Amino acid sequence: MDYPSEQNNFLTEHASYLGNSYQQLLGNSILGQVIDPQQFPKILFHAPFAVVSHDTSADPIFNYANLTALKLFGMDWSEFTQLPSRLSAEPVNQEERARLLAQVTSQGYIDNYQGVRIAKTGQRFLIKKAVVWNVVDAQNKAYGQAACFGLWQFL
Repeated sequence: MDYPSEQNNFLTEHASYLGNSYQQLLGNSILGQVIDPQQFPKILFHAPFAVVSHDTSADPIFNYANLTALKLFGMDWSEFTQLPSRLSAEPVNQEERARLLAQVTSQGYIDNYQGVRIAKTGQRFLIKKAVVWNVVDAQNKAYGQAACFGLWQFL
């Protein structure tokens, strides 16, 4: 799989938006402890749980996945970051996913989501106890939404 360089400026900035937004909304670090800001992007990218995010376009496109998520979805960085996020759910589950994202938009986050997702191979999996939150940039402007989860079950 081709993974983005850990020196990539986008990853550094984007990871800070993910971490800061999570901290503001949930009151703790996504990594469970305070991490040196210089090391945060690398540690998040190599975390043992999945982290994904999408942008704010009308049909949001994924713009981040850490290694765990890339492996789970069976995609490389370039494939994943071109995928409309709605396609991570089967068509039958897309309406439920849309309701979830609307709820996150209005509430800021939810912290006990579960739903079925689908990998590139067609393998379905149930994510459990996912946190889904709104992401803002350094100017507190809407930047997208993100999710993290450490529990999943292949179906």
